[in-house]
Amino acid sequence: MTHTLIPTDRLSPNNTLYVPQTPLRQRLLLQKIQLHRNPCATMNPPCGRCKKPVYPTEKINCLDKYWHKGCFSCEVCKMALSMTNYKGFEKKPYCSMHYPKTSFTIVTDTPENLRLKQQTMLNSQAIYKEDFEKNKGKGFSVVADTPEMQRVKKTQDQISHALYKEEFEKNKGKGFSVVVDTPEMQRVKKTQDQISNIKYHEEFEKSKIRSDAPPPENRQDYEEQPSSPQRFSQPAGQMRPPAVAPPCGGKRYQAMYSYTAAEADEVSLMEGDLILDVEPIDEGWVFGCNQRTGQRGMLPANYVRPV
Repeated sequence: MTHTLIPTDRLSPNNTLYVPQTPLRQRLLLQKIQLHRNPCATMNPPCGRCKKPVYPTEKINCLDKYWHKGCFSCEVCKMALSMTNYKGFEKKPYCSMHYPKTSFTIVTDTPENLRLKQQTMLNSQAIYKEDFEKNKGKGFSVVADTPEMQRVKKTQDQISHALYKEEFEKNKGKGFSVVVDTPEMQRVKKTQDQISNIKYHEEFEKSKIRSDAPPPENRQDYEEQPSSPQRFSQPAGQMRPPAVAPPCGGKRYQAMYSYTAAEADEVSLMEGDLILDVEPIDEGWVFGCNQRTGQRGMLPANYVRPV
């Protein structure tokens, strides 16, 4: 073992070695101090989970951090993740099952929000009023759907339903049955309506010819009128054709309700009218003559009853 002698001029007053400090020596000394405090500080970064050094062979760089392959797992279920199946949230890895769901933010009713809400309602009312003024006088009236109007509408529906049920019970078992309005029934009804309309027009033309044409003897008496006022009064009465009375044969029915004709081949009724020559033509409709008006046509069967 050899000993090196150090000159006395390089010893400090306390007999320690004195080395001149150069910039290179200062930088090397600083690196030694850092390595002494944290040996991996300058070579390997810490893991984002276990805080231990991450070596290049097992390093994963993700979410602005370095991870061990075994530490890169879900924060909830600890399932191992990779760069293809992870989902990051707040710089932490999650699997698809435990990825945090974003929720809506609840806005409080601050004075500013209340003011904006009121301003929006005022703008809506202004637009509604403008549309109302434009549509004013166009044949319809705007009715607000208030709770009171809904209650009145519901009451009217209940009354209509009760009246319909009462009328149905009254007419139950009076010679007619309710038939489902199928497409086949509609076609049959339309055909029968056309046939009834043709028959009605034929009878109307015949009765019109009989009522308009005066008898031959009336024409002759009118042409050979004498100057005597006594003989003149007789043909004057004969010039007016007698009123054609409706036939009184067939079944007789009486109207239970008033009815207004909706088509040209229908007959209007008033409660108590006597209907003559009643013939059923379809389920729910009959053909007859109103004795009060002399009109002939179709009328609903549930509005009349036999007498």
